[in-house]
Amino acid sequence: MDPDSINLGLFVLRVIVGVTLALHGIAKFRGGIRGVGNWFAAEGLRPGLLHAYLAALTEIGAGFGLALGLLTPLSAMAFIGVMTTAGWVGHRKNGFFIIREGWEYVFVLAVAAAAVAATGPGDWSVDNALGLDWSGPVWFVVAIAGGLVSTLLLLAVFYRPNAPAEQ
Repeated sequence: MDPDSINLGLFVLRVIVGVTLALHGIAKFRGGIRGVGNWFAAEGLRPGLLHAYLAALTEIGAGFGLALGLLTPLSAMAFIGVMTTAGWVGHRKNGFFIIREGWEYVFVLAVAAAAVAATGPGDWSVDNALGLDWSGPVWFVVAIAGGLVSTLLLLAVFYRPNAPAEQ
């Protein structure tokens, strides 16, 4: 296969998926971060405002990191962690399909980030310009395991779905 075709495909995947996540994080600020915090608290993540900031900043950083191909497995790990948390807390109860507010969308985004962690960012990336080789099954596993562990730790410490919402 033509290397330029592979690099083009990775570039398009990274940029579209990464910028989508970054814009999602930016929207949390533009739409009112306090409202997002109240919603997070109602969903069981307390303190809600702290988690609204954490989610928004992680989405922005991981999204732009993946789009640029910068520290790719770490960006993918953060991407997977925030999407897994969103899937569990906000979408799991609604089933799979996004048309019913299910977890389909966050799952597809997390899998796309994991795929980039497996292949590496390609030649058209900041990592490549810096001479960093972040490709292969080890980085795929690191990104997935790190994302899942971060979700489990966050849920163990902060997730209290039956507690009353903060004021």
